[in-house]
Amino acid sequence: MSAGQIAALIAAGAFVVLVVLLAIVLFKLGRTLDEATIAIRKAHENTDPLLIGANETITHVNTQLERVDGITANAQAVSGNVSALSSVFTATLGGPLVKTAALSYGLSKAIKARRKKAEAKASRPARKRGRK
Repeated sequence: MSAGQIAALIAAGAFVVLVVLLAIVLFKLGRTLDEATIAIRKAHENTDPLLIGANETITHVNTQLERVDGITANAQAVSGNVSALSSVFTATLGGPLVKTAALSYGLSKAIKARRKKAEAKASRPARKRGRK
């Protein structure tokens, strides 16, 4: 055997080892891809019930939001009515109430002043009426 033939045999052996290693890698890669395909298929099968449940939940939430919108609109109408009622009450009774309060305050002040004056007059010594 010549040196060229030995080199060719070594190269052929190296090529066979390389092909075997690549075959092992490709075989393992194929099994990995098969497992990934199975996992994707199972995930796809399990997403349908999940999506159906999510859709039902969203429908229920939308129904509740419509109810809340109705309640909010009613509360807004009630607050507007209360505001209007308080304005009417203030306009109709506010002026007379203020006047009545002012009158009662004035009367109480006048009565207290009269009483004070009467007490002061009663506590003074009596003077004789005529001066000569």
